[in-house]
Amino acid sequence: MKHLIILCDGMADYPVGSLGGKTPLMAAKTPAMDRLAREGSSGLFNTIPSDLPAGSEVANLSVMGYDPRENFCQRGVLEAASLGVELSDTQLALRCNLIWVRDNKIASHSGGDLSHEEGAGIIRLLNDKLGGDRIHFYQGIHYRHLLVIDGGDSHVKCWPPHDYIGKNIAELKVSAIEKRGEKTAEMLNRLVSDSAAVLETIAQNRGKASLEEKRPNLIWPWAAGEKPRMKTIKELTGLDGAVITAVDLIKGLGIYAGMKVIEVEGATGNSKTNYEGKARAALEALKKYDYVYLHVEAADEAGHDGDVDLKIKVIEDLDSRLVAPIMKGIKEENTDIRIALLPDHPTPVESRIHVKDPVPVILWGNGVPADAVQEYNEEEAKKGALGLMDQKAFFNSFFGKRA
Repeated sequence: MKHLIILCDGMADYPVGSLGGKTPLMAAKTPAMDRLAREGSSGLFNTIPSDLPAGSEVANLSVMGYDPRENFCQRGVLEAASLGVELSDTQLALRCNLIWVRDNKIASHSGGDLSHEEGAGIIRLLNDKLGGDRIHFYQGIHYRHLLVIDGGDSHVKCWPPHDYIGKNIAELKVSAIEKRGEKTAEMLNRLVSDSAAVLETIAQNRGKASLEEKRPNLIWPWAAGEKPRMKTIKELTGLDGAVITAVDLIKGLGIYAGMKVIEVEGATGNSKTNYEGKARAALEALKKYDYVYLHVEAADEAGHDGDVDLKIKVIEDLDSRLVAPIMKGIKEENTDIRIALLPDHPTPVESRIHVKDPVPVILWGNGVPADAVQEYNEEEAKKGALGLMDQKAFFNSFFGKRA
């Protein structure tokens, strides 16, 4: 039997006043997802333990098959793996966002709608101007990049910029959790400060120096960590796995999990992604691998941007351009399969940050009985036969064995 997880990052939400008290998922037209709900079993999945941060690194670990309390690692390390950066035991890796600050407050965690080429050019210049023997900037995609510090210490407190939109950056300086982290905190704060002049020069050269124009004008390092040690998916489940995503964090998880990372042309990590290409890649991967983890970032980005209309459109695109073609292909191939469809966490459009609420999940396929739920959304999932699941319960329900 094949196993497929369709992970719609940040898709869950809260009721929105402008939608008459509906969530974006409730307001969207989702016939393919609703079909899965009618033919399968629904429930809620508490992907994030109460004592861990509401981050995608935690939630995706949980969904992928790992107990996040035992395997938690910061996303900077995971993104390093996805970029092919092999860390030594003395190196510290951090996610490095290109952000937009206005009136000394974080206005955008993504610094505007950067193209891949624009982001690459900026990070190369930052490495040229601010890098050195101990400091290395590595290119990711769009606004998401990597900072590696030789001899850096992980005992520092950093702030995820997407969780602090509108907050004054003076209140969000890196601080040491323990004394041994003080020098690293000082270095990171100095890099942030020094980056302003470099990015201002770029803006001037491109005619984008207006304070009102959404553009990257500061770097923001966060999620500092050292490389993890974790079992592979093969060791956990007995299954050969593959992961499909545009997001470095998820690629890194897949690499540390021993899964094949499958690249899809045109996969962007935003609403302009190649949904059809991802659907085709998933169907092809299922011919070779027993377990495929298909991750799509677009709904999360719409939530962080606070764009309710875009989030509805993304959800409808996920349904018609990703889920529906996959279901058609599975029927044509008569694939013996079990599917899980879910977000990793909610990213509400009104708060624009990740939250820890349980997410709606559907299980469909081999060995999954139909319950009474007729639609896929946050409210209907509460009525499902699966109930409220933690990581162990989801693992056993989906894989049919204990982690």
